[in-house]
Amino acid sequence: MRYGPNGMYLADVKGVGVGTRYWFKIDGAGPYPDPASRWQPLGVHGPSEVVDPDSFIWQTDAFQAPSLRELIIYELHIGTFTPAGTFLAAIEKLDSLRELGINVIELMPVADFAGDYNWGYDGVSLYAPAHSYGTPDEFRLLVREAHRRGLAVCLDVVYNHLGPDGAYHSVFAPRFYSGKHKTPWGDGLNFDGEDREKVRAYFIESALQWICDYHVDGLRADATHAILDDSEPHFLRELTERVHAAGKTLGRKIFVIAEDARNERKLVLPREAGGHGFDAVWSDDFHHHMRHRLAGDSDGYYRDFDGKTSSIAKTIEDGWYFTGEFSSHSGHGRGTSAEGLRRESRLFCIQNHDQIGNRAFGERLSSQITLEAYRAASALLLLSPEIPLLFMGQEWAAPEPFLFFTNHKEELGRLVTEGRRKEFEHFSAFSEEATREKIPDPQQKETFLRSKLNWATRQTGEHAACLHWYQQLLQIRQYLLRTAHYDSSTALSDQTVLLKWKSAVGTFTAVMALEGPAAIQKSLLQQMTLLCSSEDAPYATVPKPIYWKSDTGELKLARAGAVLLASGNFSLDCRN
Repeated sequence: MRYGPNGMYLADVKGVGVGTRYWFKIDGAGPYPDPASRWQPLGVHGPSEVVDPDSFIWQTDAFQAPSLRELIIYELHIGTFTPAGTFLAAIEKLDSLRELGINVIELMPVADFAGDYNWGYDGVSLYAPAHSYGTPDEFRLLVREAHRRGLAVCLDVVYNHLGPDGAYHSVFAPRFYSGKHKTPWGDGLNFDGEDREKVRAYFIESALQWICDYHVDGLRADATHAILDDSEPHFLRELTERVHAAGKTLGRKIFVIAEDARNERKLVLPREAGGHGFDAVWSDDFHHHMRHRLAGDSDGYYRDFDGKTSSIAKTIEDGWYFTGEFSSHSGHGRGTSAEGLRRESRLFCIQNHDQIGNRAFGERLSSQITLEAYRAASALLLLSPEIPLLFMGQEWAAPEPFLFFTNHKEELGRLVTEGRRKEFEHFSAFSEEATREKIPDPQQKETFLRSKLNWATRQTGEHAACLHWYQQLLQIRQYLLRTAHYDSSTALSDQTVLLKWKSAVGTFTAVMALEGPAAIQKSLLQQMTLLCSSEDAPYATVPKPIYWKSDTGELKLARAGAVLLASGNFSLDCRN
């Protein structure tokens, strides 16, 4: 290779075509795979392979993602979403997702990683789809088939660190990492030091590749609070600018969502207002209040959340709970004002991969609380104005855990196992070493296999009833987004939360009792019509009738649940 402009080395190699495998040697050392390889057929330590990104026939170029306000996101992990765990196998489930009523699938990271299975956050080949999931064209086929069914595709990308095995970047570029920034994973990436332009370009062009070559409709940037940059413009601002500009050039709606625990308004402010320009940000406060209230979690960051219905209603109203108040967990103030921010700039969930998988035993919320409380929580999530996110299997209360799993080499794997168990030593339930030893070993293949969804479950008993409830709620949400606007959330009592939507012809009101029995009598509920409840036969296998008296606004539930009401000429068939 010859030394070229801007410190780059160049070579022209004749006769290289699609399918050719290649390596690099650097000062006689190696061979090394290409850090920007489009395909690693033998894994991240093997040779790279030449791929033609333009040969695929799309046939769906006219597809447009929904508007931000309309997004209903379904997060899934390719390796555990189906028994086969591949891009092609995921295609077989797309019709089920369309029938559910979601309109975006969010894929946990697919950039290639060391080993045959991994959560994806140990990615090192940031331009190559994971070889264990399928070929680049099979990933394109998944995106195309999603678009054919009206489903947008959002891809989780990790630009705050690289995995611990297979990252050869610093061999090629000695200044790839920063000498002044530290992250939970080691040295930060060099976004603000000497030669930063090349490092920034590596990550930004990775993002652009997924959009241009794979036609994904959005990106979810992992842990943006861990992307450390003291320069201007900040890497995050440059990332959103370049991605949105690419969308304009392509004539497509492209959204960029941040995962960030700071409740930082700057993330979602437009660039002209001094912000980073993200379209939305994950808001964990809703999840944490709900988890504390429903399952009693109080360790770690949960100590900051009381789970009161008034706190939950405030979180829905503002989009997050902490707006600068002191956090006992962090030891300092947390959050910024939400004033003036669009409601759809925040994303809510009651489960996601982190909040399940980072539990010691990977338990889903539905396996730790009653199904009636789960139905109420689901209604509160899906009828709130913020963007809702579901985690795969949530819609049928899947019983399988989602555990933390890796497939590293023996020595690294041993350290991962030890570190995983050490994480929980400060939790009261795991203060004894003997208890921590029971935490599933992420390196055992059984841990990975236990996390795979069993799709047959969704057709049986209470799981099928829960699926019907989710389908109904999503139909209602889509109807509300088309015909009404969100009005308010209110804590009616220490057990119940009310959500109200208004239209030109009437009002839609949802009352969620997070525990029961619950009884209220409110004038604002008078003269309303009962549309349906979570105790109707399609949604509960053993229903418990509710008491409703329209002329007095009196409502009684024997247990937790949700009741949907309307006034005026608000027309909505909730019993189909």
